[in-house]
Amino acid sequence: MTGYRVSDVMTKQVVYLPAETTLDEAARVMKEADIGDVVVTDGASLAGMLTDRDIVVRAVAENSSPAATTIGSIVTREVVMIEQHCTAGEAAALMRDRGIRRVLVCDSDRKLVGIVSLGDLAMQLDPTSALSEISEQSPTA
Repeated sequence: MTGYRVSDVMTKQVVYLPAETTLDEAARVMKEADIGDVVVTDGASLAGMLTDRDIVVRAVAENSSPAATTIGSIVTREVVMIEQHCTAGEAAALMRDRGIRRVLVCDSDRKLVGIVSLGDLAMQLDPTSALSEISEQSPTA
């Protein structure tokens, strides 16, 4: 990972959904876009990030109705960001320290420009590793 910047490994496709979106609609969007996360907005503000795991752990496990529960009610509101010019190693350390698998990527003006995942870092570190192979097959790794 030496020499790689977050901007070199991040996913530039960021999908935004309003907090009022239902879980079933969010899951449908994730499936159609082949992604494992969406950024949740509250009007013009960033409300947080929702992952496929959030849907399973916070909603399905609690028997919430996917058609009646909004993503705003289960979204992870603590947003962790990293600047796009930071190194991939710094991103990995941030994920490790925070115990998270994805970090939002911003530019120097704190504008959102992408998302970097543990799978993105694994692909760059060693494209032949088992984690990389799993990440290629599933966006939710």
